[in-house]
Formats: sequence, C-alpha cells, structure tokens
Amino acid sequence: MYVRGVGPRVATLLEAKGIRTAEDLLYHLPFRYEDRQHPRALDELKAGETASVIGEIRSAGLVRTKRQPIFEIALGQGAFTIKCMWFNGGYLQGRLRVGQTIALFGRIEASRSTRNLKMIQPQFELLPEAGSDDMTRLLEVGRITPVYESLGGAQLASRWQRKVIFQLLEGIRGNVPECLPEAMLERLGFPGREQALAEAHFPPEGTATDALEAAQTAAQRRLIFEELFYLELGLELKRRRGREQRGIAFRTTDAAREAIRAILPFHPTAAQKRALGEIVADMREAHPMRRLLQGDVGSGKTIVALQAMVVAMENGYQTALMAPTEILATQHYLAARKLLGRQKYRIALLTGSVDADAKRVLRRQMEQGEVQLVIGTHALIEENVEFARLGLVVVDEQHRFGVMQRFRLMKKPNEAEPDVLVMTATPIPRTLALTLYGDLDTSVLDDLPPGRTPIATRRMEAERAGEVWEFVRAQVTSGRQAYIVYPVIEGTKDDQQELDFAQDEAGENLPAKTVEVAKPRRGRPATLFTAEKAAAKVAAKAGPKARMELRSATEMFEQLRAGPFSELRVGLLHGRLDADEKEVVMRRFQRGETDVLVATTVVEVGVDVPNATVMVVDHAERFGLAQLHQLRGRVGRGNAKSYCILMTGERVSAEAEQRLEAMVATQNGFELAELDLKMRGPGEFFGTRQAGLPGFRVVNLIRDKELLEVAKQEATCFVSAPDPEVTETERRRVWEHLKQSWQRRYGLMEAG
Repeated sequence: MYVRGVGPRVATLLEAKGIRTAEDLLYHLPFRYEDRQHPRALDELKAGETASVIGEIRSAGLVRTKRQPIFEIALGQGAFTIKCMWFNGGYLQGRLRVGQTIALFGRIEASRSTRNLKMIQPQFELLPEAGSDDMTRLLEVGRITPVYESLGGAQLASRWQRKVIFQLLEGIRGNVPECLPEAMLERLGFPGREQALAEAHFPPEGTATDALEAAQTAAQRRLIFEELFYLELGLELKRRRGREQRGIAFRTTDAAREAIRAILPFHPTAAQKRALGEIVADMREAHPMRRLLQGDVGSGKTIVALQAMVVAMENGYQTALMAPTEILATQHYLAARKLLGRQKYRIALLTGSVDADAKRVLRRQMEQGEVQLVIGTHALIEENVEFARLGLVVVDEQHRFGVMQRFRLMKKPNEAEPDVLVMTATPIPRTLALTLYGDLDTSVLDDLPPGRTPIATRRMEAERAGEVWEFVRAQVTSGRQAYIVYPVIEGTKDDQQELDFAQDEAGENLPAKTVEVAKPRRGRPATLFTAEKAAAKVAAKAGPKARMELRSATEMFEQLRAGPFSELRVGLLHGRLDADEKEVVMRRFQRGETDVLVATTVVEVGVDVPNATVMVVDHAERFGLAQLHQLRGRVGRGNAKSYCILMTGERVSAEAEQRLEAMVATQNGFELAELDLKMRGPGEFFGTRQAGLPGFRVVNLIRDKELLEVAKQEATCFVSAPDPEVTETERRRVWEHLKQSWQRRYGLMEAG
C-alpha cells in the first residue's frame, strides 16, 4: 500500500526500525501525550512535578562554562517566565530562536540562586507558526497531541509521524478489516479496530491524559488485547498440534519404580513428588511431552529430572541432558554417576574439551545405542552427533541457550519425537511464563528439601572488609568453606570498558551476563558472549598501569592469600582457565582441600559443595538480582547455618540499592523475579531476547498483566469451546490473520 510521504529513502529508514508496512506504522503508537488543549500556566507550576508547558521564547543563547556549553532559553507566558537549560546544547544554537512558540515537557525544579523555577533537559517541540498549513495546526495545537519516538532523526520526528499517520488513517477510513469477533468485542467492551487505531493516535476531546499515559483507554486496551490474544491463540494452537504428533508412550513398570526408589538420597518433598507425577503422566502419553520444570535454587530439580530419565532408560531409550557450561555439565555428570552408579546404565560426558579420539568413540557408541545417558554442552547439538533411540531431552538453565540450539537437539533424527523437559533455577514471573513458555506445561518446585536452613544475608560496605575476612576465618576454623566472588578477572581499564559494553548488550548491570551476539552460521551454534570473556579478550593488551577502582578476582586472590588468609588454603577460579584447570580447582574445593575459593561468576550455577557456608559477593551493586540469588544459592546446601555477605563499593545507584534491599529482605526467588522483571523490563529479563520472547508492538508485559490473563482465557475458549455467536466467517478471518501476521514468530518459537 502506498503511503503519502514515504518514498524509497524514508522506507529504508523505517525498515531499520522494524516498520515495513502501513499496518506496522499504524501500530507504532505514541509513547506519551501532551494536553495542548489546556496547557499548564507557568504561575501554577510547582517544583518536583512533571508538566507540559507552551510559551514563547523570550531569550535564547549559549552559555559557555569550564565543563561544557549550556544552551538556555527563557520561556514566557504573559508576565511569567521559566528558565530552560540543555547541557552540551550547542546543537540548539540557531534552531531555537526568540519569538518562536515551543511546547516543553519535563521535570520542574527549583532554582538554587533565585525563587524562580527551571527545567533541565526538557523534551521540546516547536509549534507551527501562524502561516503553517491547516493540517499542521490541526494536529499540533488545541488538542491532545501524540508524541512519538523518533524513527530516524529530525526528519522522522513526531511532527512528520503525526502528519503521515493522520493522512494514512483518513485514506483508509471505512476500509480497516476487523480481526476480532464482534461478540468478543462487545463482551469485553472494546471498540472496533479502525476506531481503536484512530483514537490511540488522536484521542478525542475530553480523554483523560492520565488514562492515556497509563494505556488504560478503551482504544489502547483493545489494541493491547488484540496483540496478546493472537500470541496466546498461536501458543494454544501449537500446544494442541504438539499433542497430535507421534511421540513415545513410556510405561512405568515395576522395574522403573524400583530403579527410581533406589537412586533417591533422601525422602522426596511433596513438591518433588507432585512434579515427578506430572512429568511421568506426560511421558505415558503417546504425544511428545513439552514441560517446563522451574524451582528455586536448591529445590531438587536435578533429582526429579534424573528420575524421569530413569523411566525413559528402563523403557529402552536413550536420554540426553544439555547444560550451558562445562562446569555445570560436569557437575551433572558426577551427580548422575553417584546416584546411578549401582544401576546398569552407561553414562557419558560430551563437552568441547573432550579430545577428538574420545569424541569419535563416544559418538559411535551413542549412535549404536551403547550409551543410555549422555550429559553435555553445545557439543550435543553438533551435526555429527546422533542417537540410536533418543527418548527424553532435558535442557538445564535453558534460557542460556539460543532458541535454535534447543531446537536442533529436539530434532535429532529419531523414530519419534522425544519428550522434552526444560529446567530453570531462575524463577519466571507468570507474565513471562505465559508468553515465553505459553505452549509448555509447567511444574513448579516451591519448597526446599528437608535439612536446608535459611541463609542469613547481610550487606556490608567495603570499609568493613576486615570484619568480613575475620568472619570467614572463623567459619573456616570451625571446619567450613567459603566463596568470595568478584565481577571481573583482572582490574584493567580495558576490562572496565568491555564490562560496560557487555552490560549494554545484556541490558542490565550484570558483569557476567550471557547474551547472544551472533546468529548461527553454516550449521554452527550461535556465539555466546560473556563480560568475563570480553575482559579476557582485551586484558592481554592492558598495560601494568591501567588499573581501576574495581576490585578483581586475580588481584584479591593475591592480596587475600598473602594477607588475611595467609594461613588458609586459597583457590582461584575464573573463565580464563581451561577446562582441565577449572576441574582441578573445583575438585580440590569439593574435597575440602581448599578453604576459600576466590572466583568470578563461573560458580553461579551448578557448583554443589554442602560444606561451604559463606558466600561473599564483592561489588554486589554491580550484579543483577537473578545473579545475586543464584550466587547465594551456592551455600546453604548442607545442614549448617549459612551466610551471604553483600559487599558494596563507594558508589551505589538507586536501582542497585533496591536490589540489595530486596536480597536482604527475602530469599523467595519468585518474589525477587517479579521485582527483577519490574526493574529491568521483559525484554532484558535474563536475556529473553535470545530465549524466544516475541517482540511486541504495543504490549508492555509489566503494565498489561491483567489483559494477558484475559487474552489467554479468550484464546483457550476460542479453540476449545467455540462461541455460537461467532460466525464461521469471523472464525476463518481470525485464523487467516494469525497465519499472515504471526507465522514467522510462532515458527521460531517452535523451539520453546
């Protein structure tokens, strides 16, 4: 469809922002609204509030200071003025001139030197002059005006978008196809699609601006619901189609029950029994299982997964467990050998560090069915890795894998689709579970195994480090062990730059956040990048004088073993060590040959040392909630009382303060996950971009939780219990819209 004002060059700019069609442009909604019907009077303003004001520029000029140039204007309304300032504002010189009418939006602040008020770095928009065309004045003045995110510099700023979208809506008036059934709209009190789009962009007179800003008008809610409904409809359809695929109907024989009882090291919790019952019930069905097992740190997910694997192996099938790191894969391998060692199963470990000859032998044994349980990393999804009869796939810490990586393991050539169990120790808020894993059944481990004691969590400033080291010494003297975790390996300036880069990529202050930065190429897995690896990459280039304030693992390892812990056995573990070195360090710590382990976040998951009772996280302000919770979960795994000490540096941001307060206040992983989601937003929650979360056009999962629940209910009813008031034509229209608009997204999410 031709859109007036969008030529080839502009179309290219829009495509870079994900806007490829006229419909995409219509669903690019305003991010805020300005009430230009009743602009705020300057004499009504109060310090501390955020406001929109319209006035005339009375003076304008660049003020040069020692630090930076500041552009200042005096905005006037009658006898009143307010000063507005932009730091590094040289670019505004000549653009903002005396006599122009301007709309400003920002925070009102009190001036230190006078009684006057001021605005610092306000957003602004020049209003049309008296000679402007009628349409421009119609859209800019005397109405609630939509404000859009820029789509490509000043040329595609709000004014351009308002004009183009208004013309587009006028051009298609009466021809916007409806994509929701009329009965559904009436039941939910939503307007039609055309009316919703028009009023979301250009609210009618009298619309409450606070409702607009909260996305609570009927027009906005209809568009949000529409997007969520089609998401949930696609997931529900995919779930049902999955049940139609040919899977493996496992039998729970007496031999399988006896084998399960034989491996349990303790009496299972009620939650473990419930979760295993749900998993086994799925495995008995003739269609493939697709289930998510989530539980807090230390809740016993691995035991439940191993029991499910025993059922598959007792039925003559092979099983595979994929973990994101060699350390975690090795931990699972050792745990499986310990628990299943007296059984007849052959267990193997396949990781990137296994030498080529051993890999060839193992691959041949897997292909011939001589190995029943294979535990590994990304090596499991290599093209030359085949199974004889793969019956169950378990993916641990699954959010650390790219979507297509999981998909390749599920789709290994086989007589039938294997059952898939994905696990995570990062509790997932319900809003994300309904979108990211909406096509999976879910089991939750919501209690801890008996004998686990609460972990005492304290926050300490770095100046009190001496007290912390004294406490660690006391714990070691009593026969215990301790972890001390740092955000980087070496404290170089380049380390810091790479750390900041990785944090930007991850979307959060996570110093060792895993993010996917390269797509799969030529059949190879996607490249995984961590801040620790980034630091390692440039550390060799850093000169000896390139130091910074950030305390690092290698520096503190040397300081601690030469000072406070000179009489103790201190080890060092980080991602730059090769696999053999890591294993040696971990084995020593597990056997109690090391008292204190200084490490980076490589110990975040999969490290199980019941004798360790102290976790010290230095520069805790630099870690995210999920990471802090995972690190805390490394202790408290035995019967002795355990402690987590969060040491902070000199500068702690307001958001970091909130994270630290939450860590001290609660150990409930689901409560922390909800807060984490609110603080970071759904697009950044443990890198959900790489885990398969669809990109939304109008939805905000935090804001729109209630509509998500409604959409899921409506989608389920639409598929399973058709409404007699919905015509066959409307049903066909819904399915056609889903096919056209969402096929690419749901095809990708098949790997969920």
